[in-house]
Amino acid sequence: MKKFICLIISLVILTGCGNMNNTPTKKVEAFLNKYQTNDSDVMADLDDVLLFDADLTDDERNDYREFMKKHYQDMTYKIKDETIDGDSATVTAEITVRNYTDAVNNANNYRLENASEFNDENTFASYRLGEIKKVTDTETYTLTFYLTKLDEQWTINPISSDDESKLNGLYGVTDVNSSAIDSTDTTQNTNDNQSTNDNQNTSDATTDNNQNATNDMNE
Repeated sequence: MKKFICLIISLVILTGCGNMNNTPTKKVEAFLNKYQTNDSDVMADLDDVLLFDADLTDDERNDYREFMKKHYQDMTYKIKDETIDGDSATVTAEITVRNYTDAVNNANNYRLENASEFNDENTFASYRLGEIKKVTDTETYTLTFYLTKLDEQWTINPISSDDESKLNGLYGVTDVNSSAIDSTDTTQNTNDNQSTNDNQNTSDATTDNNQNATNDMNE
């Protein structure tokens, strides 16, 4: 009888713990804790991103990976609010991370202006990482997580690309390739306009010469 009672108590305790972890706030805490503890899922996503960058050498990938591991470990967060409406919920959290935005933007601009400095031995990736490592300033961002209850389990909806950038300390980084394209387009438009003007001037001059020749013949 005592064993039966102990078993019932154990089941109640375990069930209670399970329900306690199945709340919107607990799910968001678990999500953010995965970053702080360098969970295998987070590291796998990071490896996919680094592998996608064909410009990185194997050594540079390892350097970036170790750097981001430390970045995630140093992240702190606070849960600020939770709102539940039926099978939907929102959780607001504040995260504090190092902010690399200015360092990356400045590095990208430096590359555009000094492209000849970089080569296979002196790569831009190493230069950029060196600049990022100098950063000590932090930024606090407010993230809103949206959750849905499915089969009695709360699940976090996919977060936005902006929120991903905030977690990585890269919110506000300018797409250097886009800037280069815009610059090229501007130059091309300027050249096209100049060419059009030149052609128009040539055409006008030709018309004037033809008109003068016609007038001379009539005279």
